[in-house]
Amino acid sequence: MDHEGLKELDSARIAGSYARSDVSLERGRGAVCWSLDGRRYVDFGSGIGVNALGYCDPEWVRAVAGQAALLQHSSNLYYTEPCARLAAALTERAGLKKAFFCNSGAEANEAAIKAARKYSFDRHGEGRFEIISLENSFHGRTMAAITATGQEGFHRFFGPFLDGFRYAPADDAQGLRELVSERSCAIMIETVQGEGGVVPISAGFADAIAEICAERDILLIADEIQSGIGRTGRFFSYEHFGLRPDIVTAAKALGGGIPIGAALFGEKCEGVFGPGDHGSTFGGNPVACAGGLVVLDRIDDAFLGRVRDKSALISGRLAAMPGVTDVSGLGLMLGAGLAEGLDAKEIAAACAREGLLLLTAKERLRLLPPLVINEDEIGEGLDILDRVLGDAKSCAVKGKEFPCGLK
Repeated sequence: MDHEGLKELDSARIAGSYARSDVSLERGRGAVCWSLDGRRYVDFGSGIGVNALGYCDPEWVRAVAGQAALLQHSSNLYYTEPCARLAAALTERAGLKKAFFCNSGAEANEAAIKAARKYSFDRHGEGRFEIISLENSFHGRTMAAITATGQEGFHRFFGPFLDGFRYAPADDAQGLRELVSERSCAIMIETVQGEGGVVPISAGFADAIAEICAERDILLIADEIQSGIGRTGRFFSYEHFGLRPDIVTAAKALGGGIPIGAALFGEKCEGVFGPGDHGSTFGGNPVACAGGLVVLDRIDDAFLGRVRDKSALISGRLAAMPGVTDVSGLGLMLGAGLAEGLDAKEIAAACAREGLLLLTAKERLRLLPPLVINEDEIGEGLDILDRVLGDAKSCAVKGKEFPCGLK
C-alpha cells in the first residue's frame, strides 16, 4: 500500500479523532524511522514520549518476542513472573510499596483517583472526596481523568462531568490553600505540565504542596505519565523537587512501545484496594511487563546522566535559534516558545517535510526525543529545525505567509 492509499483507507475507516501529520510510518530503528515511500525521519517525538529506547531496540525486541512465544496473556486470576518482577522493580525505584497495572496513563490516573477516595473514606469517613488538580494540567481522556484535567478546552461537549474536582492556579500557594477544605482528599499534580506547554512548577510551590498535604492528611498524587521513566533526567520528575508522593502514576515510556500503565502506592494507601475494588483484564500483561523490565534495567544512573547531558546540548542550541523566545522543561522533555507570527503547528509540519518529526503543546514546540538519541541525530534534527525556523522568521519579517518558498 502506498501513502495515498493508506490515507484513503484511514479516512474511510478510522474515527476522525486525530489530526494526523502527512506522514505514514513503516519501520524504525533507534531515533530514526522511515515512511512507506522510504523517506527518512529523525524523530524528536518518540511516539509522544513512549519510545524511550527508540524504535525496535534489539534487547527489547528479544524480550517481547520471547515472552509472546511463551505466554502472551493469562489475566490477573493467575500469577505471572514478568508482572511481579516489574512491580518489584518499579516500586523500588519509586520508594513506594505496591503497584496496580493497567493499560494507559488515563487508566493509571483513574486508579489513583479511586484509591485516593477510598483511602480517605476508610480513614475519615464519608464526604471527603474532593481532588484538587492544577489549572493547565492534563490527566487523560476518560471521564474522571478529563474532569481532573484543568483545561476548559478539554471540557467541551462531554458534560456532565464528575463531581469532586477543583482547580488551583499553578505556582500559587495561597490560591491552593484557599481551595483546600474538609472535603479535600488529594492534590494531583504534574511537576512538568506536558500538554500544557512543557512548564515545570516552581520549587517553592512544590514545597507548599508537600506542606499542605502533611498538615491535612491529604494524599499527593504525582502524574508521571509523560515526565516519568527517565524522561527528565531523573527516574521520576518529582525527584527534582524533593517530593515524596503517596501515589505515582506512570505509562508511556514504561512499556517501551507496548501499552501499559501503573499506579504505584505508598505506605498510606498500599492496602487500600482489596479484591474486587479495582481491576483490568489486560493489566500486568506478561508481554508488556517483559518490555517494561528491559526499559527499567537500561535506565540506570549513568543513562540518566547522559539524558541530562543531551538536554543541555539541545537546550543551548534551541535557545539560540531564530524566533525562539524561551526554552522550558527538564531533561529530554523540552518546550520552546515562538515569536509572534510563528505558528507551532506550521513549524512542525514544515519540519516533517524536511525530515524531522516533532510535537507541539498549545502554542509551543515540544521535543520528546528517544532517550537513546545520539549526538549526530540530535545535530541533524536541530539543523532541520534551525533552517525551518529561519525560513519562517524571514517570511514573517517580509509579511508573507509561511512557507513562502525561502530556502
